[in-house]
Amino acid sequence: MTYTSAPHVLSLDSSGLGDRSYIAHDGTHAIVVDPQRDFDRIEELLAEHGLTLTHVAETHIHNDYVTGGLELARRHGATYVVPGDVELSFEATAVTDGDSFQVGDLVVDVIHTPGHTPHHVSFSVRSGDHLGAVFTGGSLLYGSVGRPDLVAPDLAVKQAHDQWRSVRRLADTLADETAIYPTHGFGSFCAATQAQGLSSTIGNEKTINPALTEAEAQFVDTVLSGLDVFPAYYAHMGPANAAGPVDVDLVSPAEVDPNELRERIMRGEWVVDLRSREVFAAGHVPGAVNFDLDGAFINYLAWMMPWGTPITLLGSTPEQIHAAHRELVRVGIDNMVGQATGGPDFWLTDPQQAQTMEQTDFAGLAAIANADPDAFVIDTRQILEWEAGHLAGAVFIPFYEVPDRLSELPREKPVYVYCGSGYRAAAVASLLQNEGFTNIVHVNDDFPNAAKAGLEIVAEAAPDREPGWTWIASRATVREFAPRSTADQKA
Repeated sequence: MTYTSAPHVLSLDSSGLGDRSYIAHDGTHAIVVDPQRDFDRIEELLAEHGLTLTHVAETHIHNDYVTGGLELARRHGATYVVPGDVELSFEATAVTDGDSFQVGDLVVDVIHTPGHTPHHVSFSVRSGDHLGAVFTGGSLLYGSVGRPDLVAPDLAVKQAHDQWRSVRRLADTLADETAIYPTHGFGSFCAATQAQGLSSTIGNEKTINPALTEAEAQFVDTVLSGLDVFPAYYAHMGPANAAGPVDVDLVSPAEVDPNELRERIMRGEWVVDLRSREVFAAGHVPGAVNFDLDGAFINYLAWMMPWGTPITLLGSTPEQIHAAHRELVRVGIDNMVGQATGGPDFWLTDPQQAQTMEQTDFAGLAAIANADPDAFVIDTRQILEWEAGHLAGAVFIPFYEVPDRLSELPREKPVYVYCGSGYRAAAVASLLQNEGFTNIVHVNDDFPNAAKAGLEIVAEAAPDREPGWTWIASRATVREFAPRSTADQKA
């Protein structure tokens, strides 16, 4: 079901991150809420609808992307509205609970809704007697809430309690017909649990949202027990947003030739192949890592790469390169230093140098396991996935820990790599090839097919897991880029 309301609301999806930005307007004047860094998309919508931007508003200082709010406001002479009680390196209009301001005929009411962050606010927007809409950021999501542990692990318990109270306050304050517009919850790692649906109202949430159907203690336990590791690159987002992001540059860098590609790989830079994992396996540049643009590209690339790594993108078409570049800048990765399109015939001085990747599915892996009970299999999924069920005998090495645990992998025998769909396993397998492993087999299959293939599935706690959610938060480590020394460079 689709809910409609006045003021008019336009949404912009950033599906790679699982977020939305919004434009609310009265037909002439507009406010933008939680804009992504590539705000040219917003400007196109403003022009298309003949709108004058008067305000840009942030529900919180974001942890999962770099905002475009400051620069967008500057370009349009708009008022930049941010929650109070946060330290920023630039001038902005701070608002607190109970404040109101006008956007043309619209009235915007500020409601303090801590929980996702301590300073988080929601914006209730109304027009005349109409019930209006509420922009809830990382507070009330569709069937869920924003996770409470991103600011600091030691605040998570308090923040979870705050989330329950904030959502209850929104439900008690706003009419049931009020349409809800959250920023997170469309696949974002900022959601505490899986969000439900693409639209909702306050009344609908009263029937499905745990924050509104469960008692406070039960809700807090549910939220904390459902937390898994969040992307390590989040550590860089808050500081970048508080400092004031620089203007974005979406002009693609110069195309690189095969010799330069090889030199960049030797220096330890990342050459990222955006093609599908099947096409990558059939032939790729030795040393390239595979992150299929059609998957959750930016979440996993930014999570796995050492922060600050220069990146060269390889894609089938210029459009593919441009789309990936846009995803990079959304999380503050501005060091895309090169690109090339086509395929290995264009990226190698000799196409015969192309490297291949052996692939199998779970049926194939079952046959291998029957023939060799000691086959070395690694599960590269996340903690809660492993604990819900994994292959008996598999070694648990989450994808984000692989670079730091290479010594645990054998080099004299095949290593079989699986995940939930084959996407993360492809990235890990390509990374292992780049590290000199020659017997990598990528299990390119959906995990539910493992049981169908006759493989034994077991459920148990992750190795070395300590009681409580704090262990999970401690696993989100940040790695920094360091160029390879001459001695480390591969010929």
